[in-house]
Amino acid sequence: MTLHEPETAPEALPEPVPLMGCPYKSNPYPLYERMREAGPVHRVLFPSGVQAWLVTGYEAAHAALNDDRLGKNHDRGNDRWRARASIMPEPQHSQLQVHLLHQDPPKHTRMRRFVTDAFTPRRIESLRPRFQELADTLLDALPDTGPADLVTGFAAPFPFQVLAAVIGLPQDLAARFDRDWGKVVQPVGPTDPGRPQYEARLHGLQGYIADVVAHKREHGDDDLLSRLVAARDRGELSQEELDSMIFQLLVAGQEPVTNQITTALVALFRHPDQLARLRDESDLLPRAVEELLRYDSAFELTTWRFFDQDNDLHGTEVPAGDSVIVSLCAANRDPRRFPDPDTLDLDRAPNPHLAFGHGIHFCPGAALARAELQIALGTLLTRLPGLHLAVKDEDLEWTPAVLGRGTPDLPVGYDRRL
Repeated sequence: MTLHEPETAPEALPEPVPLMGCPYKSNPYPLYERMREAGPVHRVLFPSGVQAWLVTGYEAAHAALNDDRLGKNHDRGNDRWRARASIMPEPQHSQLQVHLLHQDPPKHTRMRRFVTDAFTPRRIESLRPRFQELADTLLDALPDTGPADLVTGFAAPFPFQVLAAVIGLPQDLAARFDRDWGKVVQPVGPTDPGRPQYEARLHGLQGYIADVVAHKREHGDDDLLSRLVAARDRGELSQEELDSMIFQLLVAGQEPVTNQITTALVALFRHPDQLARLRDESDLLPRAVEELLRYDSAFELTTWRFFDQDNDLHGTEVPAGDSVIVSLCAANRDPRRFPDPDTLDLDRAPNPHLAFGHGIHFCPGAALARAELQIALGTLLTRLPGLHLAVKDEDLEWTPAVLGRGTPDLPVGYDRRL
């Protein structure tokens, strides 16, 4: 080493940057920090072999989420993207993948208006007592003392039961829903050994959606599912749009909240002083939930976006049809927007996080998710004194889902169940 050389040089990022493996899924934030420092846009590689352009900084992410040059429709994808990313086979891809996340205006605008009324803050607030009843009933069924798995015992069933109440899914049909079907959004390539199981899940979910539609057509009511079926019968939605929107409601309306409950609890277990404070100060819950959403979001990455012609993206030339993905988690830890971003600060305000996205694709269920998280955390911390992680932090398993963060199991202990 010469006198003019620095003692340590920053390690160069690989090209493309691989986004895979247990170390990355358990804690992606050190990698995101390196990527932000190196620039706002990077070529990345996913486990399926798909290469994409990842946006990491807050300002760049905010701009990309509002950039009308970037469209969501899969028809914009080029052959390189399609060769690896069109995981769902036909005819299911055409029948289940034309939901809101894959549409652009004016079609997106037309379809979104069918769902927004069901998720308004006023309606969600009116349903809070029902949500609290559902949470308490699940808590009543937990063991009197730990250990227990909070995913199977609470974090998985609670969001689905709430969703069923909001969209009008009858109890008998709700009881038939197999949470395993939600894994159809996790890429499984055509040559993967798990492909037969993936396709079985896909067929099971598609049959379930058909049963939901048939039931609502025969027993319609003033609820979201009935209104969607009626819109199809009036010719305002196609059959593929109807099935895809129900698919999106059932999958995107449940699993991300389940995962967000787990990431929030893990963050609190790692900060026991903050956990104790939140348990004792119920008025802190709304603000705390916003910080927990920022600190470790269950929606780690957005779904694909595409330019329809070669374009500049924050100084990087991106070819037409290449996929552009925004890292919401990386944006939410950007020190240029959030002071001490790696600190869990339950008093943080303002807190303009991007956990629900931004722009025209801002999550329509954001008010519902916020209410669910407030009720879930408030109920668990109040009724399970001494709540703590029952395994070593390093032994926690993190879901391998490409776009999301969460733990498939959450073993906990507690002193007693109140």
